[in-house]
Amino acid sequence: MQVYTGPWTKAEAAHLLRRTTFGATNQQILTAVSNGMSATVSSLLQIPVSDEPLAYDAGETIVAQGTSWVNAVYPANQTQNQQTENARFKSLGAWIAKNMNQEQLCIAEKMAFFWQNHFGVTATAEARSMYHFLNLLRQNALGNFKQLIKDVTVDPAMLLFLNGATNNVYSPNENYSRELLELFSIGKGNQIATGDYSTYTETDVAAGAKILTGFTVNGIRSSTVTQATTTFMPLLHDNTAKTLSYHFNNQVVIAAGATEYANYIDVIFSQPHVAQFICSKIYRYFVNYDITPSVQTNVIDAMAQTLITNNYEILPVMQQLLTSDHFYDMSVRGAIIRNPLEMIMGAMNPTQTIPNFGLVGDYQTYISIYYVADTMGQSYIVPPSVAGWLAYYQAPAYSKLWINSTYIKKRFDIVSALVYTGVPIGTNVLKMNLLGFLNGLSDPSNAPQVIDDICDVFFPKAISVTDKLTLKAILTGGLPDFEWTIQYNDYQANPTNTTYYTPVTQRMQALMNVILKMPQFQTI
Repeated sequence: MQVYTGPWTKAEAAHLLRRTTFGATNQQILTAVSNGMSATVSSLLQIPVSDEPLAYDAGETIVAQGTSWVNAVYPANQTQNQQTENARFKSLGAWIAKNMNQEQLCIAEKMAFFWQNHFGVTATAEARSMYHFLNLLRQNALGNFKQLIKDVTVDPAMLLFLNGATNNVYSPNENYSRELLELFSIGKGNQIATGDYSTYTETDVAAGAKILTGFTVNGIRSSTVTQATTTFMPLLHDNTAKTLSYHFNNQVVIAAGATEYANYIDVIFSQPHVAQFICSKIYRYFVNYDITPSVQTNVIDAMAQTLITNNYEILPVMQQLLTSDHFYDMSVRGAIIRNPLEMIMGAMNPTQTIPNFGLVGDYQTYISIYYVADTMGQSYIVPPSVAGWLAYYQAPAYSKLWINSTYIKKRFDIVSALVYTGVPIGTNVLKMNLLGFLNGLSDPSNAPQVIDDICDVFFPKAISVTDKLTLKAILTGGLPDFEWTIQYNDYQANPTNTTYYTPVTQRMQALMNVILKMPQFQTI
């Protein structure tokens, strides 16, 4: 795969930031241009340590408001226990939205969602274990894929989600064993015979279930234990030797107790299909859903070889992809429709629209944003199935599934609210930071430059001259450009005087209400 050596302008920098973050400001795009592609990609591929979700809701009856609950016990009283659980899940949802809105300029949040979609774990156990699972994905987002699979396999949230905690020698359960092969590691492939999917067979599913027996989960919603934990119970483990199919060279996985599952995963990862499978998913998420024969040969195969060469480390693959000539090809820009959270944050983050209502107000705002995305088909911690969201695997529509008559109306409604009236949340109102956004552009007093900058920030491809003139007419109210210059300069000289900032605000409202409803904004 060739390294990109073409022009490095705002268009390329914005494309990179649009795909790897939930929205960059005009200044961040300009900084990326100044720093160059290599330095920008290296900076993006840093995973910072995130803070923990905090208690804010009255239903949290254990820890003090403003403190973390992720390693706290639950009340012994059943009613209070449920109230606390509900409050913690609300805090967790708010924390997710907060991380996206206040992300450092890095790939962490996009990668975290990629892995949550990949593993498809639904928040059915408890808020603590779900937090620790999400944090495991986030902190290892660019780490070793093989090790991540091993860690996820015995994570309490996954063990409870796919019945691993009840999988034992007396009653083997194939749920996780099947998904480990079909969805998480090697992929199902094409069915070539009864029970044979070209990468594994039903024999492997059955053998895998036996290999994975013996793990239990303790401490769920406990009033004495501060964290759910995984325990291996030797008496519940199948100690027979398990023979895999011809896809794995009929390899025998001998009894090895608590480490047997890891040995089995090593066998799975000895097959090159694993690298092909995960690299295809990375490509569809970050580049384009359309994997042509040319893309397969020149891009996916190259990524897979890099992954294998680097012992399944994800970082080198992402470094290769984000600096590749193919990643910046015009054919892939705007090829993906924004998911609901990408749409909401794609409006908020570039305009630096960040709640500032104090702890309770901010968390109430963020959980409201989380719920709004849910109404458009994306509940982050409740994927529709273990396979994740249809938009990432359902051919031929893929990301087009985010858009229908109901969802597009909801997208337009949230845009109108953010731009005009604000979104009421309790006693607070969240409105788009339009004047702050305007002031951060290259030359806010220059109407054509304002339109150019805004298009650079929000649109993946250049729009026509006619469309730009139409947008400029909205900004200027149809008046000559110099009238906008006068109007803006008057506001700058009197930023707190309603006589001057009100008309500028109104013109920006009219402009942004159109821009954020244009088809071009719905894509990245």
